[in-house]
This record gives sequence, structure tokens and C-alpha cells, in this order.
Amino acid sequence: MRVLLGYPDERVLAWGELVAGGWLVATSHGLRWDGDVLPWHRIGTARWAAAGEGGTFTVVPLAEVEPGVQAREAPLRFVLRTAGELPAVLRTRVDQTVATSQRHPLAGGGSVLLVARRLPGQAAREWTVVFDDDADRDDPAARQVARERLAAAVDADDPSR
Repeated sequence: MRVLLGYPDERVLAWGELVAGGWLVATSHGLRWDGDVLPWHRIGTARWAAAGEGGTFTVVPLAEVEPGVQAREAPLRFVLRTAGELPAVLRTRVDQTVATSQRHPLAGGGSVLLVARRLPGQAAREWTVVFDDDADRDDPAARQVARERLAAAVDADDPSR
């Protein structure tokens, strides 16, 4: 296995062999495959379904659509022949980025998730909003609630947690 790391301090933590060929590699900076990298703080969710020595990861990346607002991107699916310690490492790394999260209902019936994440090399946590329904991002009332909730969360933030 040969993995090209993109950062001088990047370390390989775990890996799994992909059924389609190649490797899915967890590093100190993110998840790598086929020359792509997804930083830990950009993973919204990751689901693991074990099957023998391998299994399937379904990873939902987050993309910033405007300052402070993220949207879920199309899920990435990785089918692994062997997984080793990869599921545990991936879970731990993603969980470590999330300092706190809060879900708030919207008047129209949906909800918005506020998440404070720890980013590498940054002392301050980054707060972002993710709407459960992308259509709510275009609703002025929903956006106002999200802005108010985000401002309150940032004001009350205790970085010692």
C-alpha cells in the first residue's frame, strides 16, 4: 500500500482495502482514497455496516454554502474487503471534531442543527448551521431563526468544554 500524504505532520492511523481496488485510509488529517481527502471536520455522518472482515461505509460530507452555513453533499459509499481498525478510528476522529451540537425546531416543521467543531490549528471552535431540509435555507423565517440561534450559541460558547 502506498499513500501520498499531503501534510508533513500527517500520519496513517488505519486503512481498509476497497473491493474496487485501492485503499480507504484514515490519517491524522482526514479520510483519503484515490488521491482525494475529506478532512474530519467536513464529515457530517458516517455509517458502517459490517460484513465479514469488511463492510460498507456511507459517508456524508458537508460543504460550506455560505459563511456559517453548511449543506449535506451526496453520500460517498466505500465497500471494503477488509476494514481492520478503520471503523473505530473513523468514528473517534469524527466525534473528536464535534465539541457540541444543538437541534432547534423551525416554525415550518423542519429543524436546524447547530454544530461547534474543533478545527486543526484553530483555537476557536467553528460554529455552523445545517438545515435538515435544504429548502429551508431559502425560507426567510427559517434563516432568521437559524441566525438567532447561531448568534445565541456563539455568545454562550464555553471553549473549555
